[in-house]
Amino acid sequence: MGSRTLAYLETGDDGGPLVIHHHGGPSSRLEALLFDSYASAHGLRFVCVDRPGIGGSDLQPGRTFESWANDLQALADSLGAQQFAVTGWSEGGPWALAAAAYLDPGRLAHVTCIAGASYGTFGDNWAVKYQSSVDALGGRLALHFQPGFRLMYELLGLSATHFEANYLQALKKSMGVSDQEVLADEQVCQSFLEASRECFRQGVEGLVADAMMLYEAWPFDMTKVTRPVYFWQGTDDKLVPEPINRMVADKTPGAIWCSISGGGHFIAISHANEILAQVASDLAKAPT
Repeated sequence: MGSRTLAYLETGDDGGPLVIHHHGGPSSRLEALLFDSYASAHGLRFVCVDRPGIGGSDLQPGRTFESWANDLQALADSLGAQQFAVTGWSEGGPWALAAAAYLDPGRLAHVTCIAGASYGTFGDNWAVKYQSSVDALGGRLALHFQPGFRLMYELLGLSATHFEANYLQALKKSMGVSDQEVLADEQVCQSFLEASRECFRQGVEGLVADAMMLYEAWPFDMTKVTRPVYFWQGTDDKLVPEPINRMVADKTPGAIWCSISGGGHFIAISHANEILAQVASDLAKAPT
């Protein structure tokens, strides 16, 4: 964007309507590969973009949620799309919500947040009482001891890039049964690990900046977002527990709550067909 580079990976149907997907953390544009078959089945042009400092995208000092929304619009312009959709999974969820807050609904035809890390919606890490122990610790460090927060991500990056088996084992221990079943698929597991490794290509600066902004009080107000916003959430999500996004959805006027009974954090994959079917339906109804 301008003099900056944004790296992205395009999958699905290159002639279909545009979906810009927000990867989780640690993850990257390679996450698009997890959705390729589903996007193709629904005729969607599925683009996952590395956020600044992650994967192949340049760092952007002083970036904001609003500047990212502007980047999304510029990316859609460069791809020749008048209307487009955004989706976001986990740490990517809040960036999709920011798009809902800042972009014209006439241009942004659909918004989906999947198990979003909605930790700063109502103030600095308001969700701490619902969080996993790891995220609660991350929030305390992010807000009160940033060197410790950075070290936490450096250790995570070291594990993901050099000790893959340990990284995967620790992740599975933190999950419920349904998520472990998703990662039992070797192809899904390897694609997920590759996306995680790519996140750290430039180090941890991008991911640290990304996560800091999720814990800090958000500068946009979800209680004023009246356009439709889909919130997909598993009831057995151990990584981002259901009460967090349930409360955000309850206070968002345009929210459409999509609960997956017994689902975990990886409903983005296990229910991708259902999620992208809704995206495709809304894009098909968007005025041209």
